[in-house]
Amino acid sequence: MINNKKIIVVMPAYNAEKTLEKTYKQIPLNIVDDVILVDDKSLDQTIKRAKELGIKTFIHKENKGYGANQKTCYEKALDLGADIIIMLHPDYQYDPRLITAMSSLIAENVYDTVIASRILGGRAVKNGMPVYKYIFNRILTLIENLMIGEKISEYHTGYRAFSKKVLQNLPLEKNSNNFIFDNQMLLQILFFGFRVGEISCPTRYENDSSSINFWQSLKYGLGVLKTSFQYVLAKNKMFKISIFSKNERAI
Repeated sequence: MINNKKIIVVMPAYNAEKTLEKTYKQIPLNIVDDVILVDDKSLDQTIKRAKELGIKTFIHKENKGYGANQKTCYEKALDLGADIIIMLHPDYQYDPRLITAMSSLIAENVYDTVIASRILGGRAVKNGMPVYKYIFNRILTLIENLMIGEKISEYHTGYRAFSKKVLQNLPLEKNSNNFIFDNQMLLQILFFGFRVGEISCPTRYENDSSSINFWQSLKYGLGVLKTSFQYVLAKNKMFKISIFSKNERAI
């Protein structure tokens, strides 16, 4: 705990057998109260490895998608009484040691959400980010900042921390079950006026780290543009957009 806030790390997993232990062992368990893994019907031994490590494991009986996995992660974390929830990929791409800093910023009521940016620090490509992904990232981030009037360094990181209040008030059930979920969620957070902070995050791009391919990246990019356009329409009260409507129920 930090400031008597219960901290739970959630890991949406799919075929993470080779990297799960490395990721888990760098989680600062001195301040983290619980770790949850949700397996989206992996084809490897992710479930077996998670149970060997003593991680609370929940299993999808069918592959539902990355977004659906996160929905389950957050539901289970809230059920366990989390005050601060950290979403960490178990593929060892992001550095788990940042959890302490990210949690502290929420526990001290500085921010409601903290995102770990791969762009701050300027070493994303040197650390192995594919050049085409870096270019896509910068272009999409520029467009989103211009459209919604923010100055965020990166909208596309998968390493994030949330207060309980954020998860309880977002209509996450209306979001996609696929990769665009991340972008929809961050724009919802901004739309509803929650405070967002960023910290610099060194990342690793290794053979065992998960990554979406070029065509998936292109589809994701089109989804980002659509979500940004919907944000503008909803913010200016031109149309009612479901993902930017008040939450009808907590997760």
